[in-house]
Amino acid sequence: MAPIILVLNSGSSSIKFSLYDGPTEQVTGQISGLGAEPHLNLEAPLSGRQIDRALDTSDGSSHGAALAALLPILNEELGGRPVAAVGHRVVHGGTKHDLPIRITDVVMQELRVLEPLAPLHQPHNLAGIEAAQEAFPEADQVACFDTAFHRKHPWVNDTFALPRSFYDEGVRRYGFHGLSYEYICEYLKQNAQDAYKGKVIVAHLGNGASMCAIRAGQSIGSTMGFTALDGLPMGTRCGQLDPGVILYLMTTNGMSPDEISDLLYKKSGLKGLSGISQDMRALSESDDPRAAEAIEYYVFRVRRELGAMAAVLSGVDTLVFTGGIGENSALIRERVCTDQEWLGIQVDPALNNAGDGAISTQSSKVAVLVIPTNEEEMIRRHTEALLTASPVPA
Repeated sequence: MAPIILVLNSGSSSIKFSLYDGPTEQVTGQISGLGAEPHLNLEAPLSGRQIDRALDTSDGSSHGAALAALLPILNEELGGRPVAAVGHRVVHGGTKHDLPIRITDVVMQELRVLEPLAPLHQPHNLAGIEAAQEAFPEADQVACFDTAFHRKHPWVNDTFALPRSFYDEGVRRYGFHGLSYEYICEYLKQNAQDAYKGKVIVAHLGNGASMCAIRAGQSIGSTMGFTALDGLPMGTRCGQLDPGVILYLMTTNGMSPDEISDLLYKKSGLKGLSGISQDMRALSESDDPRAAEAIEYYVFRVRRELGAMAAVLSGVDTLVFTGGIGENSALIRERVCTDQEWLGIQVDPALNNAGDGAISTQSSKVAVLVIPTNEEEMIRRHTEALLTASPVPA
């Protein structure tokens, strides 16, 4: 009998969850509004159950309280079967963790050290782990890392032009969104072998955004670096920035590290540029010229990094759009791909508007695909493989 695996993706104010019976997604949903008014959205395809209501917890600020309130509902769907393992998305694994791993007290301490490198994600990932340990004390807890996919990329894409002592202490380019890129690679391997073996650029465009150059399933280059701030502009994150700007903000504006961190992580990107919203849908529907300028900058940066990733690979055979914006915005895909014939890219407008599978023209030298990503499924696979390969002794 296949193990029951719960997958958790914990953020600052939400917990996304998927409950799997083998490869079958039995329950999926999200608890939002943590810290204020927690709200539960849940769908159970097998039983037909749907929930969209406030979640009754004694402490809305607690990941643990939210999971405890969710437990009775999950138990009803499980029908008495225990959860064998809980797989967690952990954004940063540092230099040490490049494979999924069972979580121990030692591992937790190692991951806490990395919190300053991913302040928007890592603390909340670890809070979700602690909550799951309390809610499912008999289950294995497994960490799956967003940085792991990039750990074998070439040294030139791993380092900065700083004294080597900084590299030795871990100041290097890690890359992120690895679980998403890994899922896309597995999809291509199963469904498009020729594409998988060739030169692939994946654009993971969402509230967090990055691009990756991949050859035969191996990360060769990534737009993200030491932290999840680098590269493309995002919902509230700035993307690539001259480091001299940071020095200016400190010395001339007198900003503290905490103030600069808040600016770069939470007040920049699409939200900062537009002054309106971090949501691409809202910006696309707005008549405000600032919204149009924010979109224009976003597209410009994606196009610039597309050229950079093609240079890293010495060409491109396949371009994949994924993530919330990449999968759903025909406008952004069209604007990114316009006048890219020099790269061999031609997009069919009708196929692009349909937004599913291949959207390139028959004459396009580069295959352009829209593939929905599934980080939760990737975590499930890793967790099940770890249980199978190294079961815990009775």
